[in-house]
Amino acid sequence: MPDLGRIYWTRQGLRLAYTAVMVWLAVAVVSALSSKPAPAVGAGPSSTAGVLRGLFEGVVAAVAVPGVALVVLGIAAAVVTGRDVRRRDPVRRFTRQQRREGMARAGGLCELEAGFGRRCGRPAEHGDHFFPWSKGGSTSLQNFVAACARCNRAKRANIPSPGQQRRMERRRREYLPPSASVSVGERQPLA
Repeated sequence: MPDLGRIYWTRQGLRLAYTAVMVWLAVAVVSALSSKPAPAVGAGPSSTAGVLRGLFEGVVAAVAVPGVALVVLGIAAAVVTGRDVRRRDPVRRFTRQQRREGMARAGGLCELEAGFGRRCGRPAEHGDHFFPWSKGGSTSLQNFVAACARCNRAKRANIPSPGQQRRMERRRREYLPPSASVSVGERQPLA
């Protein structure tokens, strides 16, 4: 799947940008609140209101730019999520034939990583979408991986990294005949 790397790194970039903007926003709020307001002239309720108004205006001014960046990232995330929803395969469950072929291909054992790039090896109980269905993954034999319950829960609906895809294909070369396809992952076209 040639675009898996682009999809994965785009999502990682969005997450990193979101984290950076949230830190920027927090630092801006803290610095605006910790700055010393101008001393109030006089005493009483009007000076307290003036101090609070000054603090409020300082916070609003400090969060304006990171707030706009946060809104832009939110729009980008909504566009990405909307495209995922439009990509979803209308069929969510694998057919019996696909499950039978996928489990036989895996030898009835889990195909996912147990650690250090090696195969899990526990008995497979589930047919999992390598590229998650919720993110536009196809319900096809190419996107089918046999998984034990523990690995299936651990993977969740995360998009696998390009490295995970390469390691899966490398592991498949160990137990599949040379003539069989080792490619894994398939994404629905944008509808």
